Amino acid sequence: MDYQAFAQQTTQEILGYYQDTSGWKVIKTSKKITVSSKASKKFHGNLYRVEGVIPESTSRLSDFLYRPENRVTWDKSLKVYNMVQKIDSETFICHTITQSFAMGSISPRDFIDLVHLKCCEGNMDIISSASVDFPTYPPSSNYIRGYNHACGCVCSPLQENPAHSKLVMFVQTEMRGRLAPSIIEATMPSHLVSFILNAKDGIKTHKIPSRCGCHHNGHSSFLKK
Repeated sequence: MDYQAFAQQTTQEILGYYQDTSGWKVIKTSKKITVSSKASKKFHGNLYRVEGVIPESTSRLSDFLYRPENRVTWDKSLKVYNMVQKIDSETFICHTITQSFAMGSISPRDFIDLVHLKCCEGNMDIISSASVDFPTYPPSSNYIRGYNHACGCVCSPLQENPAHSKLVMFVQTEMRGRLAPSIIEATMPSHLVSFILNAKDGIKTHKIPSRCGCHHNGHSSFLKK
């Protein structure tokens, strides 16, 4: 599989979602975070859009969200987040195991995702992820293997305060298993709000060196095995 080409394709899909302003229905607003949804074109489920403001620069925020190390220390939805193969300085494959949520009604899932960071014009960064087949990590009987259709985060300077960032996240996760869609639809909005709040708290305690420009000079060093 051409992982780099697939990563570029996923990034373009996320950019398309970001630029698409039609058909979104606001389903939750909490603590200045807005969750909207529309029917996914990828599977029988929803595409979610989550928007919030993070009081950090765009470069620091995107580096923080992209870095695989320490992810489980702030993202309370995960119990495992490991880079299993580096593709290049801005692309890697990760193995993720989630915590159970919705008071245990949704059991842990595992995912194999291709993660990619792209810096665009206007100091906008896109972190994309999508599930891929990776023979080294076949599905296990311990977990239901979920599937992430094109997901990602778009980080950009807040127009009224460029020292802060607008974070827009897109999620379309196929949980698989025998879950009723109503359970996912009822619990996912709060779950997504929690992610933004966890990120906002987590970045305060993690010292992330700010990058210069769009060269991503820092990434190759922290992704070395």
